Amino acid sequence: MKGIIPKILFLFLTMQFCFGQQDAQFTQYMYNTLTVNPGYAGSRDILGVSLLHRSQWVGMDGAPSTQTFTIQSPYKNKMGIGFSIVHDEIGNNTNQNTSFDLAFSYGIPISRNYELSFGLSAGGHLLNIDFNKLRNYSASLAPSVEQELYKKFSPNIGAGVYLHSNKFYIGLSAPSLLETEHFQNPDDKGSVIASERMNFYLISGYVFDLNPSLKFKPAYLLKAVLGAPLQVDLSANFLLNEKFTLGAAYRLDAAVSALFGFQMNRQFMLGLAYDREVSSLGGSQFNDGSFEIFLRYEFFKNNKIDLTPRFF
Repeated sequence: MKGIIPKILFLFLTMQFCFGQQDAQFTQYMYNTLTVNPGYAGSRDILGVSLLHRSQWVGMDGAPSTQTFTIQSPYKNKMGIGFSIVHDEIGNNTNQNTSFDLAFSYGIPISRNYELSFGLSAGGHLLNIDFNKLRNYSASLAPSVEQELYKKFSPNIGAGVYLHSNKFYIGLSAPSLLETEHFQNPDDKGSVIASERMNFYLISGYVFDLNPSLKFKPAYLLKAVLGAPLQVDLSANFLLNEKFTLGAAYRLDAAVSALFGFQMNRQFMLGLAYDREVSSLGGSQFNDGSFEIFLRYEFFKNNKIDLTPRFF
């Protein structure tokens, strides 16, 4: 098993037709919505910054790791603005993919409690692959790859809609509308080794008041991309005294998760998640599960009274 991730990566890159590369995945997607839906920008009505780190398949050599940074704020009347960075790597820095996106949203009140936001994003991602870091790499095995160090910046745009109140949300989005092709065959311009496809996201959640101090927060995320299985994430969290969050999540045919959150004060929130694979990969002695840590800071003014608290 040692070194299996770089070998899988090399096999992925040297296939004649390889489609359906997916975006990075998160267990705490309910706190990281801006990275997948630009319509979310500014929906919390406060300037906020968040960080997330994910270590996947801990104990497996070359396993993926992901970091995100987001900042968002309301902007003028009915508008929101946000910026996100997602850095994803696999194979001990063999494959590094970094995305940058600037998001704008415009909200339309459709009732006393609900607002419908339309979002657009613009940015791009930088793909960096160092074939020299692959074990047993031989350039003769990959004649379509002309260089041992591959770098490519690809501009992109995204779009999304986001309907929300203070207790419900649902959003549909495609954060990358432009499909990028990699390693084109110079002898056959219609032939490529890898092609990134559009990822479509449907995300939703609700807050049920069980009693004055306890809330129930179910949520789900569906992710679809051509050439890959439909990803279904289901989660159920309980919020106690608007401070402590305990819950569980299930990724269809992939993993079960435990979630914990702590609202340390008005500004700081900490979130933790642990995944355990339910596939054959989960029984491997080289796989100790996946971990996530999330931190959010919001710039509340000391004298500001929050009349419409946000739970997502």
